[in-house]
Amino acid sequence: MGTDNYGRDIISRVLLGGQTSLVMGLVASTLALTLGVPIGLAAGYSGGKIDEAIMRLMDVMMSFPTLILALLILTALSASMWNAILAVGLVYAPRIARIVRASTLSVKNEEFVKAAKVRGESSTYIMYREILPNISGPIIVEGSIRVGYAILVATSLSFLGLGAQPPTPDWGYMVAEARNHIYHTPWFLLAPSVALSLTVIGFNLLGDGLRDVVEDN
Repeated sequence: MGTDNYGRDIISRVLLGGQTSLVMGLVASTLALTLGVPIGLAAGYSGGKIDEAIMRLMDVMMSFPTLILALLILTALSASMWNAILAVGLVYAPRIARIVRASTLSVKNEEFVKAAKVRGESSTYIMYREILPNISGPIIVEGSIRVGYAILVATSLSFLGLGAQPPTPDWGYMVAEARNHIYHTPWFLLAPSVALSLTVIGFNLLGDGLRDVVEDN
């Protein structure tokens, strides 16, 4: 793939940039799950006004375009890889919460939940020991799909100079650097772009495969 405008090996930077992008996507998705799962469980299990208040707040956050909301969050923070991860995790948490809430509503009236209530189990026990294991399938599917989207948003932030900072290799930053050299060194732009596209498509296909497995079971 040659070298970039500074004489650095492009294939090495693409591989290292993939490591950075994967870390950003995986950590951001884990953060979204960590925040979204308890919120969705609490909303779905509690119902009533608590559910209404939580979901309206989630709707407000989801009303913003994903990248715009991430940019708004980053305006209150400094530009760095970890702040970008935090912003992406916060952006996707409401979407996870809605999936978990819908799944919770579908099982909260099942017999095993009623049996736990009769035994006198606490709400926390019922949510995390009775309901959560029985809705883990949709959560795993959603989490795997969100990794691809999180990588895409995180690299977009890096492209705008708000994600991973140089000299850390990152696909988004590499694409931003390559814009001025597209006519005489197109491989400088194509290498990180193709790697990013294949990675996002791969995680989407993984999510589709997991969805088929969960639906079959």
